[in-house]
Amino acid sequence: MFRIFAGSLVVFLAALTPLFQAVSPDSKSKTAVPTFYKDVLPILQQHCQVCHRPGEIAPLPLATYEQTSSWADQIRDAVRAKRMPPWFADSCCGHFSNDISLTPEEISTISSWVDAKAPAGDPHDEPPAPRWASGWNISQPDLVLKMLKSAALPATGDVEYTYEIVPTNFADDKWVQMSEVRPSSRAHVHHAVIYIRPPDSKWLRGAPLGTPFTASSLKDEKLRHQAHETDTDMLLVYAPGSSPDQWPDGMAKFIPAHSDLVFQMHYTTNGHAASDQTSIGMVFAKQPPKQRVLTLQLANDHDPIPIPPGAENYRVEVHGTLPNDATLLSFFPHMHLRGKRFEYNIVHTDKSIETLLKVNYDFYWQLSYRLAQPRFLKAGTDLQALAWYDNSRHNQHNPDPDSAVTWGDQTYNEMMVGFFDVAVPANVDKQQFFIRHPP
Repeated sequence: MFRIFAGSLVVFLAALTPLFQAVSPDSKSKTAVPTFYKDVLPILQQHCQVCHRPGEIAPLPLATYEQTSSWADQIRDAVRAKRMPPWFADSCCGHFSNDISLTPEEISTISSWVDAKAPAGDPHDEPPAPRWASGWNISQPDLVLKMLKSAALPATGDVEYTYEIVPTNFADDKWVQMSEVRPSSRAHVHHAVIYIRPPDSKWLRGAPLGTPFTASSLKDEKLRHQAHETDTDMLLVYAPGSSPDQWPDGMAKFIPAHSDLVFQMHYTTNGHAASDQTSIGMVFAKQPPKQRVLTLQLANDHDPIPIPPGAENYRVEVHGTLPNDATLLSFFPHMHLRGKRFEYNIVHTDKSIETLLKVNYDFYWQLSYRLAQPRFLKAGTDLQALAWYDNSRHNQHNPDPDSAVTWGDQTYNEMMVGFFDVAVPANVDKQQFFIRHPP
């Protein structure tokens, strides 16, 4: 039986030989080598040029072959290590519309291109360049408002939270579908929050208009207290690496007529004196939307127990229940230099945990995470935010692993704020949303 089988196998293989030769006449043929214009540039346009183009936050543009090929080895190493593009959401949980991470196939394409000595290819394969609004990552703004007077920043030392109240002079209500914060001195801006102060709000009334001030510069004790706390709505939160707001049709932020914008600026020093005059660009909705976007937060600003020196995995937990129905849209976790991980969860009535987002936190890339499919949440939903901190020597960004860390405004202090955006009916404001109705 064995001899018959072996003989039959030889005949069978002999019959197949012409077929193999017809399909693959050259046994040494290889898959086509990727080229810049055909294979690599489309990846850069989709994932990288939002930051890597002239005038943007990244230090080197990646818009042309000459710009890219000179950094080819570094680009390959960064994408293989998944350091670039920056994206820190764990793939275990959730899908996000602004996920700019590369697929394994895209990483392989870039790696193969670099390994082949970065060939340019045919320039006729170049795809059309993306249409960027000059100086913006949103559409060309309908209006740009900036701080009326720049803030002077020292070369060294701590800078107290700086505020500037900018009147909008809106004669009519405005619905803002897109917005973007643009500091004039990015290197000095730790973060910025742009608050909406409606004309009937008493918040910071009596504080100066159109000029920078700090809480300690205010003579009225009540005003000094108000500078640190508010329940007014936010137009946008900015931190290095964060995305502008771009809400889909039918959703927008609301600015009542005659409102002011309050710029809350957290500046840091870097050895060079400077000044900053931050702007915000706005694109208005073409028609009144059906839903209003509110920015809410789960925060622990006053934890009574400091993070002990050397603690590698210090855990902080915050809960909150939604007072009314809402549609969950996005997340923006915020910590400082000891920040390690951050989670948003739903705690169901049976005490089971559903993780919505799990982030390996990076202070220098504070990203927003927009749900690919918005999630409707019923009133009473228990939301949980969890944060872990590394106050040990293993944290390369830790300024002082031998000291306990307390909560505070400065970078060497810590924060725990889980911002999140929800959509509610257009006629509901933030104060109304927090009025709980009996079941």
